[in-house]
Amino acid sequence: MKEKIQVVRGMHDILPEHSPRWRNVEAVLSEALSAYAYEEIRLPIVEKTELFKRSIGEVTDIVEKEMYTFDDRNGDSLTLRPEGTAGCLRACLEHGLLHQVSQRLWYIGPMFRHERPQKGRYRQFHQLGVEAYGMAGPDIDAELIFLTRRFWRKLGLDQRLQLQINSLGTVEERQAYREKLVAYFQQGVNFVKLDEDSRRRLHSNPLRILDTKNPDMQEVVTNAPLLPEYLGAESLQHYNAFKELLSDSGLSFVENPRLVRGLDYYSQTVFEWVTTELGAQGTVCAGGRYDGLISQLGGKPSHAVGFAMGMERLLGLLESSERISARANPHIYLILVGEQAGRSGLTLAERLRDEFAALRLQVHCGGGSFKSQFKRADRSGAEFALIMGEDEVRNRQVGVKSLRKEAEQIAIDQDELMSYLKSAIWK
Repeated sequence: MKEKIQVVRGMHDILPEHSPRWRNVEAVLSEALSAYAYEEIRLPIVEKTELFKRSIGEVTDIVEKEMYTFDDRNGDSLTLRPEGTAGCLRACLEHGLLHQVSQRLWYIGPMFRHERPQKGRYRQFHQLGVEAYGMAGPDIDAELIFLTRRFWRKLGLDQRLQLQINSLGTVEERQAYREKLVAYFQQGVNFVKLDEDSRRRLHSNPLRILDTKNPDMQEVVTNAPLLPEYLGAESLQHYNAFKELLSDSGLSFVENPRLVRGLDYYSQTVFEWVTTELGAQGTVCAGGRYDGLISQLGGKPSHAVGFAMGMERLLGLLESSERISARANPHIYLILVGEQAGRSGLTLAERLRDEFAALRLQVHCGGGSFKSQFKRADRSGAEFALIMGEDEVRNRQVGVKSLRKEAEQIAIDQDELMSYLKSAIWK
């Protein structure tokens, strides 16, 4: 016997028992996005590698270590998307969506990074991304926060997530801060405390050192210079106005001067929604402003802000929630015994689906005895069984049996079945 082929490490199947929860959550998110007039855009999974090198930065961990990159048959270097912002902006520029108009867009789908797999971090993972283009003020930054808060309220998570915010300032302000930060970490006693990853990042991406999870480095990071101390008047005005809008809406937040983003294109506002319930992978949603990226990808300078939300982490928080059902069981299981019942039953099932648009009806296929079919009906989780055998076909009747309550099976004339279901079952 040939050895079974297993799923690729770090990638996972979403089985039928879990997929209804995904669909239900996606429906909640889509409904909230529509309430804010955001429109869906669907993007390719594969992009030219150059797109991510130019947007994310060639000296980031993502480009250097984590991207799934390959040459196609034409010799072009292609990459499975590691994040969605660059592809979304590429599409907007390519199709002229930003020409003298603002845009509010969202997308959802798989992303790919070759990281060490662990709970909450996979090599194929799913993200909801939301992007807003062409708006300069802090009002659109705040709107994105209000939108995410509405997600949490609809999902029953509003008491389980904390909002953290910071400002990265302009590119020039961040460069001045970066020089001070590098000088601080290069001091002998401080440099000794840096781990291998931090030493490697020291000159390429020193801000990421502030985001370390290494407990042995907390003291040296805590004493490092703070970015807000290097913000200019305009950056502070934007940041303070943003905070006022959040406070005016009654939204609580924590200012975290160590909060940075892992990608080079962010500036000004950054934020994260975090939880303590998922261990080390506690960031469920993160984003911020990235005004410089549009010109970096060949467009006219403009404004951009957005966020990405990890679906696996969000679903992990919802595992114990009663608000989002894990599985949509059928309402009715149709038991069919005998050739004639099989033929008549399929026709009846189509009539029922036509009559009741939201009905979940599972028809037994493949034959079997009444006993074996009743066992399958019970395992399906259905509320009721409809039964058709030779006697029912001959008498033009259908048996009705509750599978979840103690009640006698009854026989209903087929012509009266629709009315009975409307009054007794499908209320």
